[in-house]
Amino acid sequence: MEVTNFLFVSIEALSTDLAWQLTKAGHQVRQFTKSQSEKDVGDGFVEKVDAWEPLKDWAEVIVFDDIGFGELAGKLRTEGKFVVGGSVYTDKLENEREFGQTELRDAGVSTLPSWNFTSFDEAIEFVKKTPDRYVIKPSGNAQNEKELLFVGQEEDGKDVEQVLEHYKVNWSKKIKFFQIQKYETGVEVGIGAFFNGNDFVYPININFEHKKLFPNDLGPSTGEMGTAMYWTKSSPLFENTLLKTKERLAASKYVGYIDLNCIANSKGIFPLEWTSRFGYPTISIQMEGVTSEWGAFLSDIAQGKDAQLKTKKGYQVGVVVAIPPFPFEDDKAFRKYSEDATILFKKPNFNGVHIGEVKMVDGDWHVAGRSGYVLVVTGSGPSMRDAINSAYQTVKNVMIPNMFYRDDIGQRWFRDVDMLLSWGYL
Repeated sequence: MEVTNFLFVSIEALSTDLAWQLTKAGHQVRQFTKSQSEKDVGDGFVEKVDAWEPLKDWAEVIVFDDIGFGELAGKLRTEGKFVVGGSVYTDKLENEREFGQTELRDAGVSTLPSWNFTSFDEAIEFVKKTPDRYVIKPSGNAQNEKELLFVGQEEDGKDVEQVLEHYKVNWSKKIKFFQIQKYETGVEVGIGAFFNGNDFVYPININFEHKKLFPNDLGPSTGEMGTAMYWTKSSPLFENTLLKTKERLAASKYVGYIDLNCIANSKGIFPLEWTSRFGYPTISIQMEGVTSEWGAFLSDIAQGKDAQLKTKKGYQVGVVVAIPPFPFEDDKAFRKYSEDATILFKKPNFNGVHIGEVKMVDGDWHVAGRSGYVLVVTGSGPSMRDAINSAYQTVKNVMIPNMFYRDDIGQRWFRDVDMLLSWGYL
């Protein structure tokens, strides 16, 4: 194996697990984290640095793990650096919902009717005049507050009106612009692939996120509580959506993983939102299914090479193990229930254990950061049932005070697969 120098640049230490994976494989890895509250994430697992700019020439591959770095990544590419990360164009796809939907329509992808607003009064008046079932989606920085996304349940939109009235009073300073999208029933499915600056890398990834905090999709929306996935060389889901954007992504020189979250039904496949970066916990669950050496693969796509991605047959499942105050921000609750909590394992087996906000002190694992997003536990198998059982067997090995997780990750598959098959999408 050829050893490569990797420099990770992060706002909130999102990609620490990937950096650790490369470190374990023998690569030289250094990580910079901007957020002060996340500075201790990864301590003892990867080498940390206080500034990344002086290491530009040391690095053979620079990895940006979030949106917002697109302009910088583009500048480094023009300087001849090999970069895994976004572009100005792909940052805009994710950050500005209206732009993302317009680009999809222009590429020939079906989209749901949506309307964009900067005024809550205008939005409330719109719902009153055109009653229907809608989804409220904040745009810009506010979309990171996952609990603000609201899926209406009433066909006349009365609940959406009520939520808009609440947001007008309590969130108008945070939500500067937002989208109202027509609700459509169906199967929620993610369609993603790696991109090498010129073309997609196969196989592609089909995934099923579980965003609500509690089992049976109850409670507030979180970043994500777990995902089930599989890899495939082709799929109508991909060919009717993400593949149609290839020329636009190539023009922007995007390098990395990109994903469309969609709703599929008998009428078609409708993208809901872009993720133009690594997904979390998606990237950790992908490690369960990818057998290629990650360092060589990331280096190849950064250089625009025809990279080879080797994956397991079958399915993968990942479960997020969290502690209070996740998914909310509450520093007082974190200090009381979770700060520096010890992470223990009944048996010294770390297969399928991926770190979130974790640090190592004198050989012991401890909770780091401030969010309570601790571990991603993964499993795989020839069937979805086997993958689910594998993941939850590993969860049973974890001991953290006040830990919680969903116990139904992957169960949606047994309902969703029949519908997707009947519509001809699998």
